[in-house]
Amino acid sequence: MPAYQLNVNGKDVIADVDDPMMPLLYFLRNELGLHGPRFGCGLGQCGACTVHLNGAAIRSCVYPIGNLQGKIVTLEGLGTPENLHPLQRAFIDEQAVQCGYCINGMIMQAAAFLKRIPKPTEDQVREELRPNLCRCGTHIRIVRAVMRAAQAESRA
Repeated sequence: MPAYQLNVNGKDVIADVDDPMMPLLYFLRNELGLHGPRFGCGLGQCGACTVHLNGAAIRSCVYPIGNLQGKIVTLEGLGTPENLHPLQRAFIDEQAVQCGYCINGMIMQAAAFLKRIPKPTEDQVREELRPNLCRCGTHIRIVRAVMRAAQAESRA
């Protein structure tokens, strides 16, 4: 059985898996018990499974564990309950969650985006999050939360 050395949320872990094509999402949820990344569509189209790989947002439901090299960060590694990431705080403040299923992907996509573009326009935020699906319709609050986080980070 192949073993892959991974760094997930700052901790080194070994993934003993039979199939190098197994999606990263399955390992994160089933083996590590990380439930931030969600199984949505299984096709990489909805964004619920988004995590960071070396700082870039990726869809973990279609990313083979055998192709991993670098550091993986999930929603659980972005902030802590005691020290929320500015995006987590902004999503709470803006009440940008209804059912909550898509929020992992929205936050993780937005966090990678704000690292690239720290002072985005509202149109840039909308374009960046366009591929992430939200069925509840909290899009306006989600965009407000990302803008709030960008403003908070620029003041920090």
